[in-house]
Amino acid sequence: MHRKSNCSMNCKCGQFQYSGPPIRKTPRGTMELTKLTLTELQRLQKRIEAEIEKRTNSTKRDALKKMQKIAAEAGLSLEELMGDGKKAAKAAKPRAAAKPGRKPGAKKKTAGVAKFSNPANASQTWTGHGRKPGWVVEWLGSGKALEELAIK
Repeated sequence: MHRKSNCSMNCKCGQFQYSGPPIRKTPRGTMELTKLTLTELQRLQKRIEAEIEKRTNSTKRDALKKMQKIAAEAGLSLEELMGDGKKAAKAAKPRAAAKPGRKPGAKKKTAGVAKFSNPANASQTWTGHGRKPGWVVEWLGSGKALEELAIK
């Protein structure tokens, strides 16, 4: 059995009775930043930035080791896996996702049917939709009717 005079705040017997001002408990390792001077805050900031950089570098090294291990298990070096520059970027580039609003498996739109043809060059055609080609603008600019270019 404990006597109250021998008990402390850390005693588990439950007999200790604290009669002082209320104790403000803070998590271990916390500090009251408002009580630090500007110089102390700047020193603390430098220490924090150094620790962040240290941990970032450590995380990068660990990730690189894991990637090298995975590549080695596949019988490749990390350089072979990553490739060189543009070729690797093209090969590793994921396919574009379907356009929003388009249902998966929906057919792509085909080019429209040509309705107008350039009389000077029959290979130049226009569907009548979208921006007018230069040869149509020239034709109309000379005062001629669009119907004269219609494919019959």
